[in-house]
Amino acid sequence: MFKNKNLSPQQLSALTALIISLPVGFALAIVEQKWWYGLIALLLNFIGSYYLIHFVLESFIYRKIKLIYKFIYQTKASKREETYYKYILPQKGIDEVREDVEKWAEQKSAEIELLRSNEQYRREFLQNLAHEFKTPIFAIQSYIDTLLEGAMMNPDIQKRFLEKASSNVERMVNLVKDLDEITRLESGEQPLNKEKFVIQDLIKDVFESLSIKTERKKIRCEFKKGCEQPAIYVFADKEKIRQVVINLVQNATKYGKEGGSIVASIYQTDGKHVLIEISDDGIGIADEHIGRVFERFYRTDRGRSRDVGGTGLGLAICKHIIEAHGQTIHIRSKLDVGTTVGFTLETKRDV
Repeated sequence: MFKNKNLSPQQLSALTALIISLPVGFALAIVEQKWWYGLIALLLNFIGSYYLIHFVLESFIYRKIKLIYKFIYQTKASKREETYYKYILPQKGIDEVREDVEKWAEQKSAEIELLRSNEQYRREFLQNLAHEFKTPIFAIQSYIDTLLEGAMMNPDIQKRFLEKASSNVERMVNLVKDLDEITRLESGEQPLNKEKFVIQDLIKDVFESLSIKTERKKIRCEFKKGCEQPAIYVFADKEKIRQVVINLVQNATKYGKEGGSIVASIYQTDGKHVLIEISDDGIGIADEHIGRVFERFYRTDRGRSRDVGGTGLGLAICKHIIEAHGQTIHIRSKLDVGTTVGFTLETKRDV
């Protein structure tokens, strides 16, 4: 009858006392042949049993439960918690307490799993960072050592090696700049200077600024039909969004095919947001890499990625910038078909 009921200590004490008192009262009433003897015995027995059982429960069971709760919260009890322990916890049944402990255990398990994941991510990040710095440093050291060993006397070799050393120094400088950028974005040290601007105009400027690189591979940069007009206003940090579009167009150029195309699409979604997509028809990304392309230094093909340049931080920076705007960024890709990276922005505000 009471199996599925979640009884409080008071209810459990009363129920147990009643179960004990009833047989005693009935037995005394039958023996004495006087019903009021039995009633008095029942009441006295019930009162005594109730307080005794309640005392035992409170002293030896719920006191232990309070210690469990204090261990869960791992702090000295505040006034609010003391009120909870004194008035609310004693009203809880054992099942409710069990549910609280199970929820706490699940929460701790999730926290431990997150810590493990973060530790694995930290190790990978440090390994990648060391590798990214080690490659240009060793290259610079090799060029300088070769020059010092006598190659400096040959003007052609001297110039070629110095140019290669300079290229690796530039790569290290770009790496440090990108790391500094991500650090400031993560720490919130770079406030957003939002303004109202036409997103198509910004994309056109980026296409023009990167035209030398795209023309080198005979890649056409264009808007999807119907997306160039009418002008769509967004409310965002213009220079940071410019940085996002530059990174995406540069990636599309690096991994795009000769004579291919880069297409920009702009869609108004719900009247409050705009979706911007940059698509290419290049080598694409395998499905197993899609979930990790926004991680710092993650490369789908390390050898090929390093050959085409870059620090491996471009998409990570894009993600931080878009999320700093409170928006989302996503990627779709298929091998040998192409890649599309899209992000949302807030539409214009009346300011």
